[in-house]
Formats: sequence, C-alpha cells, structure tokens
Amino acid sequence: MDLFKEKIKHEATALDENILKVDSFVNHQVDAELMKKIGDEFANYFKGKNVTKVVTIESSGIAPAIMTARSLNCDLVILKKKKPNTLNEEFLQTPVMSFTKGEKYNLTMSKKYIKEGERVLIIDDFLANGEAAGGAIRILKEAKAEIVGIGILIEKSFQPGRKKLEEMGMEVYSLARIKSMSEGKIEFLGE
Repeated sequence: MDLFKEKIKHEATALDENILKVDSFVNHQVDAELMKKIGDEFANYFKGKNVTKVVTIESSGIAPAIMTARSLNCDLVILKKKKPNTLNEEFLQTPVMSFTKGEKYNLTMSKKYIKEGERVLIIDDFLANGEAAGGAIRILKEAKAEIVGIGILIEKSFQPGRKKLEEMGMEVYSLARIKSMSEGKIEFLGE
C-alpha cells in the first residue's frame, strides 16, 4: 500500500535497527482516514474468505482492526494482554513474549466471543518475531476457530516472524515490508 509506505517514510522514526516509532499516526495519535483506507485494503484482500470475526491484540492493532471489521461488516474481538478483573466467565490464555517491551504477558480471551467454526482474520500492527500473532493463533485454535489469514500493518522482514507464521500454514498479508532500518533510515523490500 503505497500511501501507507509514504506515511512511514515521512512520519515514522527508526530509533535503531529494531524499533520503529509510528506514534504520530498508528498508536498514540491515530490517523483515522488512513485507518479507514487500511481497513478497506485488508477487507478487499481477504474479501473471498468469508470472515465472520476480526481479532486483534490490544492496543495498537485496535484502530486498523476495527476499520477492517467495519469494512467486512463483522465484529471485532480484542485479545487482552492482562486478564481484566471483570472477566469472570471461561477464558483462554497463552503466554507471549513482547518484542517491543521485552517482557512476557498472558494473552487472554473470553470463550464466549469466538465460537467453534468462526472464520477469523487476525489484524496486528507489527510483525517481528511472530510471538504476538503466534499467541493469537494458539488461542483461536484452542477455541476451534478457523484462521483465514493475518493482516499486518508493518512487517520487519529481516526478522523471522513471517517464516514462523507461514510454517504454521498461515497466509500473511503485510501492507509495508521493511527490509532494513537504522537510526533515521528505513528501506522497504523491493526498493
């Protein structure tokens, strides 16, 4: 998606070879019009998959995921990084290591929101090592959902996430695939 790549080039900041700061348009301040276009792009790409639910992990994936769900005319389920005190019904959990924060958390989902046989599309902000998406996959498989694909805003192609997900049989569609980063410099695959 060229519009998104341009936004990254002009507004994102590569802090080093691993960390990309996109807080001016993705995860602190959100460019609502861009998120609508991103949602439409994911919906168009996965339109033949008969998606019944979109799933994301709190919090940076919420904006693009809700716009994708809106475009697909289905509900959004948000996987929590910490079990809420209000979650008293049956739930599923799996440990995940956060690349950005360097700590483990328990990804949590109420069993009542994903039914057996649901056709689920996962939307996430970044793909690095595949840990977050892998955790979402584990929970959704435990819920007996069918995962129809994974939509990623920004993929760090120099890290092993895509390979891990594809080895799990997942279809991955990334809007921006970064070949390399260094302080102040971002290079996309195919450039």
